[in-house]
Amino acid sequence: MPTSALPRKQLGWHSRGYLPHLDAAGLTQSVTFRLADSLPGAQAEIWSELARLASDAKRRALAEVWLDRGHGSCALREPVLATLVENALLCFDGQRCGVLAWVVMPNHVHVLVGIFPNWPLRSLVKSWKSYTARAINDRLGRRGALWQADYFDRFIRDDSHLLSEIEYIKENPVKAGLVARAADWPWSSASRKWSADVSPQGDRPA
Repeated sequence: MPTSALPRKQLGWHSRGYLPHLDAAGLTQSVTFRLADSLPGAQAEIWSELARLASDAKRRALAEVWLDRGHGSCALREPVLATLVENALLCFDGQRCGVLAWVVMPNHVHVLVGIFPNWPLRSLVKSWKSYTARAINDRLGRRGALWQADYFDRFIRDDSHLLSEIEYIKENPVKAGLVARAADWPWSSASRKWSADVSPQGDRPA
């Protein structure tokens, strides 16, 4: 299970390259990270350029359209690998963060997470990605980068935004044509009927 993340201070607004990030305790964040080969080279270059110019919503919408087309190896289509990633996301739920919703797609991952003090988002994502990269590369007998270096994050503004984000994550496999019903996709909060109610202390109602 992921162990590499160490408690650190939140950075507030910051940037690594061209994607802006907001890192603060008490926020609920919607995060998307993708396999390194999930966008063809030409589209990746176009996407990178648009990321410098377009709004956050347009940038995300464009990336989602391309991701849902299923480019690349789609290694997470393998049940054992998808389960490995799902288990990593949930490993420290209630301890380092509060996981509200998630879905592991064939070439990317969505997770909606409440940020706890001393466990900044960047450390959580680094922990998830580094652990799963090592484990998946070992299973596949491969080397090199598994995940794209950067990730998307959007902080949740209000209850309406929260509900729409949960619905988006839940319905992503349906929208991508992978299943007819959200509950039929095994690697998601929808299949587990996961509660989205998380207190600031990380306690989840029974």
